[in-house]
Amino acid sequence: MQESNPTQKNTEAEDVTAQRVCWSGMTHVGRFRKNNEDAFLALEMDGTEVRYLGKVGEGNLKKRDFIFAVSDGMGGAKAGEFASSIAVDRITQLLPKAFRSAAAGMEIGFTDILEQLFDQIHQRLTSFSRSYDECHGMGATLSLCWIRPEWLYFGHIGDTRIYHFPASGGIRQVTEDHTHVGWLRRQGKINERQERTHPQRSQLQQVLGGKSQFLSPHIGRVGYEVGDRFLICSDGLLEGHWEAGLERGLRERPKHEERPPAQYLVESSVATAGKDNATAVVIEIR
Repeated sequence: MQESNPTQKNTEAEDVTAQRVCWSGMTHVGRFRKNNEDAFLALEMDGTEVRYLGKVGEGNLKKRDFIFAVSDGMGGAKAGEFASSIAVDRITQLLPKAFRSAAAGMEIGFTDILEQLFDQIHQRLTSFSRSYDECHGMGATLSLCWIRPEWLYFGHIGDTRIYHFPASGGIRQVTEDHTHVGWLRRQGKINERQERTHPQRSQLQQVLGGKSQFLSPHIGRVGYEVGDRFLICSDGLLEGHWEAGLERGLRERPKHEERPPAQYLVESSVATAGKDNATAVVIEIR
């Protein structure tokens, strides 16, 4: 029986004291569209294997890294759906190889790894776009979080977003939208309300695949503490939530609310707006 194994008991006790990652993820087609061009990914990996994770779960950071990502595809017919699925599939293939290289002592940093990842996804999508008429012009945004002890590393391109909710309070957009409207807001020239209603808010300046020739993904890292939360989301989720509403949705959820955080944010967004696909991945450090 498991209870009679003292070694396992000790291991479990050590696991309880280590930092843990709790997550939930959900994507919804919305109320008006036929296809869901959003996709999200949840993985854990160590030096030997990579494992797909469910929509809701909890894991230990002691010996594993965790990968979470949201991609929003674009293109005619089902090309957008195909583009976002390619983006998350390439993450599954490429990041574990990089993890094993780092574990073997090769001199490679997280910036190099993420830049190579984004470049390879871009080349893959561009190749499909050039080779098949039905894939012409397809592309995808991508926001990715790679969680290791003490640090969250991120890579981003497009207008999907990563938000940080420190345990002490507040909300901060970690990523920079690759749009002129996003630049205007970062410069303080417009506010959130003006950004949401601007006629050019969806015109992307950079995207994986598509017509972009040269990429400059936003790559960086964020230190975190126990109690911090992160949200990765598609632009469709934001149609139904102001930023203050996102914070309330994560910090002040009703006591009787039993839905996981990501499901709560997505379903409430779709009920309010629902014109676009909506996707969220919520991560908490415990």
